[in-house]
Amino acid sequence: MSASWINKLNESDSRLHKEDVLAQALEASALGSTNAIKFLTLTKVAYNPYVTFGVRKVPDTIGITNAENPWDDFDNLLCELGSRGLTGNAALEAIDRMSERFDSEEWNTFCAPVIRRDLRAGISEKTINKICKKTVYEIPTFGCQLATNSEGRPEMKGTKRLEPKLDGVRVLMFVIPGASEGISTVCYSRNGKVFDNFGHIEEQVKNNFISILRATRATDQGRSLQEGFVLDGEVIGNTFQELMRQARRKTDVQADDSVFNIFDIIPLQDFRKGHWNAQLRKRIALLDAMRPVVDTMPNVELLPHIMVDLDTAAGKDQLMRYAKDNVNAGFEGIMIKELEAPYLCKRSTDWMKWKPTLTVDLEVVGVEEGTGRNLGRLGALVCHGVDDGKEITVNVGSGFSDTDRDDYWTNRNLVIGRTAEVLCDVITQNQDGTYSLRFPRFVRFRDDK
Repeated sequence: MSASWINKLNESDSRLHKEDVLAQALEASALGSTNAIKFLTLTKVAYNPYVTFGVRKVPDTIGITNAENPWDDFDNLLCELGSRGLTGNAALEAIDRMSERFDSEEWNTFCAPVIRRDLRAGISEKTINKICKKTVYEIPTFGCQLATNSEGRPEMKGTKRLEPKLDGVRVLMFVIPGASEGISTVCYSRNGKVFDNFGHIEEQVKNNFISILRATRATDQGRSLQEGFVLDGEVIGNTFQELMRQARRKTDVQADDSVFNIFDIIPLQDFRKGHWNAQLRKRIALLDAMRPVVDTMPNVELLPHIMVDLDTAAGKDQLMRYAKDNVNAGFEGIMIKELEAPYLCKRSTDWMKWKPTLTVDLEVVGVEEGTGRNLGRLGALVCHGVDDGKEITVNVGSGFSDTDRDDYWTNRNLVIGRTAEVLCDVITQNQDGTYSLRFPRFVRFRDDK
């Protein structure tokens, strides 16, 4: 049974054990084991970031044995779900009928988790690819354009596009035309995880797919969007903390006020390849052509921007004024983008970011042990203090070397009471009126304070 491989994986939490089980499955598949081939093939399906089935309610069964276990029919069901040939109640009914054709052990342990895209076996795509790299079972990687810090960069020259750096969640919305069910839309995080709670935004884009194609048809790159496209942007809500709570919530979702701010667009097939050679200025032209359509969507906007020439003193002054104005308006900082650059699904200096940082001096009031690789040494310093009239309590878990973690944990009684200098992006307010820090990093102890 293919489920036996899941059971083997769950015999131990050890990473080496799980790698060994995957290696055994890979060797067995090479020898022609049907179960191993099926296990690895469907494991790839479950972890493939570009595959979604549009359903969450997948039933378990009880007591079914000696069933036919029709794997070919199960594969066909996955294809229908993945292409959205089956949706809604029709999809749920088809899954329910299929569940009754499998042994309960096989269905509950393997088939249903594949449809849920969560095998619950303690493995990730990185673990799988470490063993299955350069085989047919290798998991495709999901990436998007990422920015580098602008400080000291020689690339800070020429004409650039400047945008506000929003305080939200990066979202890649896949807009996919389907043969039978029309358009499907799926929101992904920058790491390829599906967001379930931005359906109101997905619906607005879905309903305007044809209008977007018509609006962009006259541009140089408009035809490239016909087979689907990816909208790259940031979803923002009332506050960053509340948005993060809602983004992955499964029940009691209250994200209807969130807004999708689009700053780029890429044909679907090119995003999957990891790059699109069209320069940013051409991609901006596509977005500008979409503007009349976007203006009809209450929860979708195009991110505002300005152009500056950093080869001139006036352009450099304009950048700094723009940066300060955006920070004063509550944004994280600004983005600085090269107009002649393609879209690359990796970090590069084609996109750069500028944001202010601040340091806060806080008293260490507690020391927490780490988990995982930091078990038995420092995990975080619990820090408390007042800065600019704001009472701050925060756990600081980054900025330490391995030696620091060992030393501070061994001498934790001497650490408590010392003053820590903590670097952060911004001071944030919690719902209860207290304050914390965004992305706190330990800098040093200030024994002079």
